[in-house]
Amino acid sequence: MIIREFCAENFTDIPRAVAAGVERIELCDNLAVGGTTPSYGVIAETADYLKDSQTLLSVMIRPRGGNFVYDSHELKIMEVDILKAIEAGAQSLVFGALTVDGNLDTEALNTLMIASQGLPVTFHMAFDDIPADRQVAAVETLADGGVEKILLHGGPLSEALNIEKIAALSAAAKGKIDLMIGGGVTADNMTELAALTKTSFVHGTKII
Repeated sequence: MIIREFCAENFTDIPRAVAAGVERIELCDNLAVGGTTPSYGVIAETADYLKDSQTLLSVMIRPRGGNFVYDSHELKIMEVDILKAIEAGAQSLVFGALTVDGNLDTEALNTLMIASQGLPVTFHMAFDDIPADRQVAAVETLADGGVEKILLHGGPLSEALNIEKIAALSAAAKGKIDLMIGGGVTADNMTELAALTKTSFVHGTKII
């Protein structure tokens, strides 16, 4: 079974996604920069709209566009945004943090995981910025740290989905963490791409 996560910018497309029966929604703002944290009001209204549906609400926690290296002020913002997202009805959270040399910022991630209060967490496409030779170790670290999923494209979004790399990472994950493919995934190609990359989770704005 394919689990579809529809990427929604604000509330606008939520009714359409629910009508299409998507299993998950990732709610964000500012898709032009890859997505940032949506407002409290948008989260709360979306959560209320979804309360009688089977669709899970996942919320992006990202204070700005650009890189994924955050200072202490930005991390405090992310902590507060996590708490407010949970208060507003988020059922899952999406975030990521890296060091200046492209490694996982494990200290920042530990702080954010604690703030998440046990909600399922997806590490977003910051994963694609980790050097290729460190990605298997990163998968293991995220799995050991309690992260549920990794959203990835396998390389630059300007290129096609890196099927070979993602399939190799899926094998390395050994079922301890789920991989979710995004970037160029559509309703027409998602079944084939999921099979080729050995995942059941697909993500995008065009999966419905």
